[in-house]
Amino acid sequence: MGAAMLEGWLKLGLDPKRVTCIDPGLKDEPRDELADKGLTIVASAADLSPPQALVLAIKPQMLDAAAAGLGGIVGPRTLVISILAGKTIADLKARLPKAGAIVRAMPNTPAAVGRGITAAVANPAVSADQRAMADALLKAIGRVEWLDDEGLIDAVTAVSGSGPAYVFHLVEAMAAAGAKAGLPTDLAMRLARATVEGAGELMFQSPLPPSTLRENVTSPAGTTAAALKVLMDDKGLTALMTEAIAAAKRRAEELSG
Repeated sequence: MGAAMLEGWLKLGLDPKRVTCIDPGLKDEPRDELADKGLTIVASAADLSPPQALVLAIKPQMLDAAAAGLGGIVGPRTLVISILAGKTIADLKARLPKAGAIVRAMPNTPAAVGRGITAAVANPAVSADQRAMADALLKAIGRVEWLDDEGLIDAVTAVSGSGPAYVFHLVEAMAAAGAKAGLPTDLAMRLARATVEGAGELMFQSPLPPSTLRENVTSPAGTTAAALKVLMDDKGLTALMTEAIAAAKRRAEELSG
């Protein structure tokens, strides 16, 4: 995710000389690739000055280890932007006590193609200028939704943060069902994949709500209606998705602290 965000910033014209990547375990090939773009890559933050913005793009389980090496570069004017699932602003403040302005954000993997969606929340110490900077950085990878309540982030994580995986699995399920219906496996996958790609693009471009787009495909007593009768049953897709998102939200809550 951090790489996707960085790619978006560079495409928008951010001077690579203003960017320093801190990664103690970065392999030679990606290190050389980043260096070729003009970025500074270091294994430790020990010799760095406090930056204008510090973006935490690591696994949540790595926060304690990472924070131990970052505390010295977090100055009173540094904006900390975290994309760590489950880690609250209070968690970040506890690990980085010198941090004042903190933005907690939850992007998703379509950020890699500039079509991500990020929900973000700022603590009271974030100034208007810092919020504008965070907004610009996050919009480099897609849309941004600002929240007033940090308590919503775990639900956001469950819906949009993890959501791309649900869509990818939908393609897998459609392809598997198509194969069971008699289609060659490779053809079933091509059909399922192209259908979801096209439906997503149609929804992206259309001002109509998804319910109307669904109705536009559905002829009374037709094939789509027969399939939707199954999917929209009391134990159908909505019930399964509700259970799945609740499970993801619980896991996000477990990752905090």
